[in-house]
Amino acid sequence: MKKLSTAVAREIGKFAGQRLTVGLDLGDRWSHYCVLDEAGQIVLEEKLSTSPKAMQAVLGAMPRSRIALETGMHSPWVSRWLSGLGHETIVAHARNVRLIGESRRKDDRRDARTLARLARIDPQLLSPVQHRSAKAQADLMVIRARAGLVRARTALINTARGLTKSYGERLRGCNPRNMNPEKAMGLSPELQAALEPLLAGIESLSEQIREYNQRIEQLAQESYPQAALLKQVKGVGTLIALTYLLTLQDAQRFRKSRDVGCYLGRQPGRRNSGQSEPQLHISKEGDPYLRTLLVQGAHHILGPFGADSDLRRWGLKLAGRGGKNGKKRAIVATARKLAVLLHRLWVSGEVYEPLRNSSQAMLPAAA
Repeated sequence: MKKLSTAVAREIGKFAGQRLTVGLDLGDRWSHYCVLDEAGQIVLEEKLSTSPKAMQAVLGAMPRSRIALETGMHSPWVSRWLSGLGHETIVAHARNVRLIGESRRKDDRRDARTLARLARIDPQLLSPVQHRSAKAQADLMVIRARAGLVRARTALINTARGLTKSYGERLRGCNPRNMNPEKAMGLSPELQAALEPLLAGIESLSEQIREYNQRIEQLAQESYPQAALLKQVKGVGTLIALTYLLTLQDAQRFRKSRDVGCYLGRQPGRRNSGQSEPQLHISKEGDPYLRTLLVQGAHHILGPFGADSDLRRWGLKLAGRGGKNGKKRAIVATARKLAVLLHRLWVSGEVYEPLRNSSQAMLPAAA
């Protein structure tokens, strides 16, 4: 690695003073990069270890350059590292770079070359995205770790219920928070012996989830006072509010609150051509976990325990139009309006009034 870094530094030194463009295809262990000079000619193609030490040895030796990479597992820390070295870093939206994703001749070297050429011509062709800060990512990891425990608990509960049903018996009670070894007391001795360790594991996960809930509450109170503005909406708790803030991070990145619905993939897709304007499903772009939480919030708002509000009335009216999927469409539409409303509260700092005259409501007109 030392000899390679020295050779790379010597080769790049020949182009000192030029504006270089680099395409970097990140891999889990090794990454490939392609360097173009100002004329668009390839001056270097190599690979390096996907580690801070290798990045510093190779890319740190380059003059300030434009470096393009795709979104992926390593792109958050790599993009921050490269920006810290003084490079102009462009993080391409992997889903939108079809020259790479849908190429019939695809390999890491070609991908790096394509990234470099697109970045040199027009960075907007890469649909660039902005990664969140290191602190926001660390705080969001607390929420994602909790979500992992919830998924694991759900899988174990489904396993326990499936085993009991296949034996002709049932576990009493459906609240996952109260799932413990005592639930097996009414079962046959065979099932009790089989399920006792499993139910103990579920109880342990529930305790860990409660500890995460406390950490999330403390995090919101100490570092994110804006969460209180979002929690004014009944159906939005600390988990939804904090995930919303950390995912969007900067409220000013959106010119209008309505743009948040599009950013989170809550608007219908569009494939219009000539006189054809087909009705498509929502795009489902953006963060899937936040999208799931907003749907959960919409379920509460439109459910039997939802507080009366303009948003609830609008959603119920939409659901009442009938149709086989009327309720599902209402949930999706309410989740979208909820995302827009939360951004409006975040930006304005207003006191939320759940029942306002429709002509003065915060809620935007139906799309």
